[in-house]
Amino acid sequence: MSQKKTAVVTGAAGFLGSHLTDRLLAEGYKVIGIDSLLTGNVRNIEHLAGNPDFQFIKHDVTNYIYLPGEVHLVFHFASPASPIDYLKLPIQTLKVGSLGTHNTLGLAKAKGATYLIASTSETYGDPLEHPQKETYWGNVNPIGPRGVYDEAKRFAEAMVMGYHRAHGMDTKIVRIFNTYGPRMRLEDGRVVPAFIGQALQGKPITVFGDGAQTRSFCYVSDLIDGIFKLSQSNYHEPVNIGNPREMTVLEFAKQILKFTGSDQPIIHQELPQDDPKVRQPDITLARKLLGWEPKVQFEEGIVKTIDYFRDFLAIKS
Repeated sequence: MSQKKTAVVTGAAGFLGSHLTDRLLAEGYKVIGIDSLLTGNVRNIEHLAGNPDFQFIKHDVTNYIYLPGEVHLVFHFASPASPIDYLKLPIQTLKVGSLGTHNTLGLAKAKGATYLIASTSETYGDPLEHPQKETYWGNVNPIGPRGVYDEAKRFAEAMVMGYHRAHGMDTKIVRIFNTYGPRMRLEDGRVVPAFIGQALQGKPITVFGDGAQTRSFCYVSDLIDGIFKLSQSNYHEPVNIGNPREMTVLEFAKQILKFTGSDQPIIHQELPQDDPKVRQPDITLARKLLGWEPKVQFEEGIVKTIDYFRDFLAIKS
């Protein structure tokens, strides 16, 4: 029997990192999960306790990473990723995008490993192109409150391409659009857990602005499928992975009320600075390159997510 390949996942105790870890284990990899637990939670990986193919290391990737033995794949998913987190942790966000990317690239280079970084649709900023294609350079305010996240990811992409060009490394960049599903943090400030949490706890739904801004929601299993396929490809430039089904935030709020059975009112609050007015991926490249497109319908995915939060709140209480 051939020896299993080893993948490293930073941010392994986070929402996406934990789902990616599960997928890699299912695909026959050994996984070394690294997380500082700044925003991650061991609850997301506790089901892997005792799994001989999974090893967890508590470590801050902005510090040097040493791992013995072979490594075949490095996935850099560590980063605060919600507005609440990166507004509260601006320096840590900048450091994990710069120093963390540098250290994980250094690890991949030393091991001769393939490297994939989790970038974001936020590299497009408040876009003047709609939907957003990978060729669009973005409209980002570097000194606004969201700039610490947007520019950290833009810098990270530049560094990955620098290592690819200078060292001939096998690198990939995924630009992740709004994703939802089990293991999101209830208080992370993103629209899906915020609205579901409010509805399940009998609170009014708070919509920023008039709610006409749009988002496109991709279920987590679809996203991870696209990322895994990208990791196995020979493509080195950014690829959008997300669901092109677009809806307004107000429409989304109404859907949450419907699926939770809540009779709470929708109230409006002031729109945060530099909040994107539109967000919709053009996934032509992912379809052509990876044969990938989302399969999980919104109605199916949102019910699974609501069930997860309902169970979570029941345990919490």
